[in-house]
Amino acid sequence: MSEALKSQRTYALVGHGGCGKTSVAEMILFNAGVTNRLGKIEEGTTTLDTEPEEIKRRGSIQPGFANFKWKKNDHFLIDTPGDFNFNGDLPYTLKAADGVVFIIDAVDGVKPLSRRAWKAVERAALPTIIFITKMDRDRADFDAALNSINTSLGVRPVLLQYPIGNQENFRGIVDILAMQAWYFDEDGSVSKGEIPGDIVEEVEILRETMIENIAESDEDLMEKYLEEGELSNEEINSGLLNGIKNREIFPVCIGSGIENKGANLLLDVIQQYLPSPLEHPDWEGQNGESRASDPEAPVACFVFKTIADPFAGQLSICRVLSGTIKGDLPLVNPSKDGKERLGNIMFMQGKEQIPAKGELGPGAIITLSKLKDTSSGDTLCDEKNPFVLEKPSLAPQLITFALSPAEKGDEDKVFQAIQKLLTEDINLTLARDEESGDILLSGMGQNHIEVSVEKAKRRYKVDIILKTPKVPYRETIKGTAEVQGRYKKQSGGRGQFGDCWIKIEPLPKGEGYEFVDAIVGGVIPRQYIPAVDKGIKEAAGRGFLAGAPIIDFKVTLYDGSYHSVDSSEMAFKVAGSMAFKKACESAKVTLLEPLMTVTVEVPDQFMGDIIGDLSSRRGKVLGSDSSGGVTEIRAHVPMSEVLQYAPDLRSMTGGQGTFTMEFSHYEECPSQIAEKVIEEHNKAKED
Repeated sequence: MSEALKSQRTYALVGHGGCGKTSVAEMILFNAGVTNRLGKIEEGTTTLDTEPEEIKRRGSIQPGFANFKWKKNDHFLIDTPGDFNFNGDLPYTLKAADGVVFIIDAVDGVKPLSRRAWKAVERAALPTIIFITKMDRDRADFDAALNSINTSLGVRPVLLQYPIGNQENFRGIVDILAMQAWYFDEDGSVSKGEIPGDIVEEVEILRETMIENIAESDEDLMEKYLEEGELSNEEINSGLLNGIKNREIFPVCIGSGIENKGANLLLDVIQQYLPSPLEHPDWEGQNGESRASDPEAPVACFVFKTIADPFAGQLSICRVLSGTIKGDLPLVNPSKDGKERLGNIMFMQGKEQIPAKGELGPGAIITLSKLKDTSSGDTLCDEKNPFVLEKPSLAPQLITFALSPAEKGDEDKVFQAIQKLLTEDINLTLARDEESGDILLSGMGQNHIEVSVEKAKRRYKVDIILKTPKVPYRETIKGTAEVQGRYKKQSGGRGQFGDCWIKIEPLPKGEGYEFVDAIVGGVIPRQYIPAVDKGIKEAAGRGFLAGAPIIDFKVTLYDGSYHSVDSSEMAFKVAGSMAFKKACESAKVTLLEPLMTVTVEVPDQFMGDIIGDLSSRRGKVLGSDSSGGVTEIRAHVPMSEVLQYAPDLRSMTGGQGTFTMEFSHYEECPSQIAEKVIEEHNKAKED
């Protein structure tokens, strides 16, 4: 098996939305003999975009998987979504790969969204080949695209291929290392030919530059190159391999996915220069242990994606980390303390599941069906040699919408339908607002939420209405008060009696809630004091001004009285709640709004517009940095002003801007905003 694994390749296609990844994947599958026709995104005929929402939107919303042979060697390909709404789990997907083919559009070059995807690849530290596609398109500019790799991604590209012709005249590729020209035939195959005379000199210069770049990545090679002025082909190849593996060299290939130009040459470069699973560094475990990517090691598999199939049920997509697996193998899930039997092992080929034959080792991307208690992020392993992979961190959700059913009384149906989506989309979170009863769905962006709701409607036949995103306001106190809470009820038989005196005062921002028991002399029996605390906390949770929880305050319980027969925990809980409400009337309660740290990345020409827009949203700009033609702007902005920022930013920048957002802190709400929020809350209560 080790010999076969040396030539096995497992890689992900990565890039920004619309750069042409899926078209490149279709080209690869067609040339590898997986499909007999070239799928087109515009026609909805691609192999890897299988969800109705993907076909409708003409873009991937979840990873696509394929496995095939290239020159008798196994290849496992993962096509990742480029839209930031749908690639929040990219760190999990990259954990399953040994290398990356990073796709760049020859028309647009490196865009801000490309930088975001590149950062994920950098964090994963994966060897990377760069493929410039759409070389035959109008406005394709090879030189500009190549320069943008250096200026925007901050890496030095090493050119392995050079175009013959440009745009509609793009008719071939020069292999710079071999100094060999290849011309495209109508069926996508290539035939050898001479390098055109008008570019021979330029290609020779590029070859010298390439060799210099390879030599610079290795001290021994550099020393020999400086002494002798040349390197052997073996030394060049060895230096290239090591440089790619160490992420010091980023080779560049070219072609066109839509027109099926360059697939064979790209696949040869992938086969020759991306690492095998045996070369993967040891996997790091949650508890500091490590596991070698070795077929002789104990079995471990990482579940990096879960898919709900209408016919096969729940499918778990796994990367074999170590060991050798076969069908019906018993494994354990240490995170869930459960046992799983693998059953039949399959490969995903688009939406098809193909039975896997024989034993499989590290690097294999396999599909398991109907696992009992395993979800994305879990590790399955040998019971006698437990191992839990250290999971990569995921980006936080950026937006929350409230969901409601079209038909009253269907709230539970809506909740259950969305809940089923959570198993396959780890970037969604679902909750209920205890105050309003609203169902809250959080995700990576407005498109993410809308597509998830579409999917729930289609699969589970439930009509869902999206409502305005909710802002989690808070309240706090600015003054102090000392009050009595006295609850007395007599309605025949045993009554209810609870009496307490409390002092309420503000705490510094972020301190939360503090309860101090200052009762002496047993004026309130010990067993009733926790009930007072509970009553205060529950009342604080319901708010005073706008139904928002009250935070950052201290309560001291210092006096009270009880009745030997009528007092109870319930009575003191009510008394505590009454005391807190009374204290709020004189403790100057004020409304707080959440401020977000918003980081926006836009081309330099949009910087002024974006800063002006953030200021108009009551934002405070913290600073900006410009690099490679892209400006990063950081600001504190009230959440209420950026709930639907994604479509606004897209409109302002023509789709070239990206942003991230995370909670920063709470600040006092301006009076005019607070009055409006309180008025809306009171109106909702009346309704």
